[in-house]
Amino acid sequence: MNHKELDVWKVSMELVTLVYKLTEAFPKSENFGLTSQIRRSAVSIPSNIAEGSGRNSWKELHQFVGYSIGSAAELDTQIIIAKNLNYLDDKSIEEVFEMLEKTRKLLSGYKKYVKTKY
Repeated sequence: MNHKELDVWKVSMELVTLVYKLTEAFPKSENFGLTSQIRRSAVSIPSNIAEGSGRNSWKELHQFVGYSIGSAAELDTQIIIAKNLNYLDDKSIEEVFEMLEKTRKLLSGYKKYVKTKY
């Protein structure tokens, strides 16, 4: 299946867009620190889905979906750090956590599905 047809990929791409928009307001001093790290974590989620989909086996796809789940956990932690530093307002925090939770649920379901294929 083409990764671009997967709901989990589509939602994680929306998460990336949201993260980029929210981090635009971060202090310039964070450009090479937290801003960069948060963006890399977010980008890693759909990127790993895409890479796993392009591999030769369901087992490899399962492994790459696992990487996406790890990146989602990393992003969660980094958003909490940004919150603690008051880089995000409450509305933004709620929005990103809702999108992240939706992404995590889809990733979990997809990982279970992929596991049944090998």
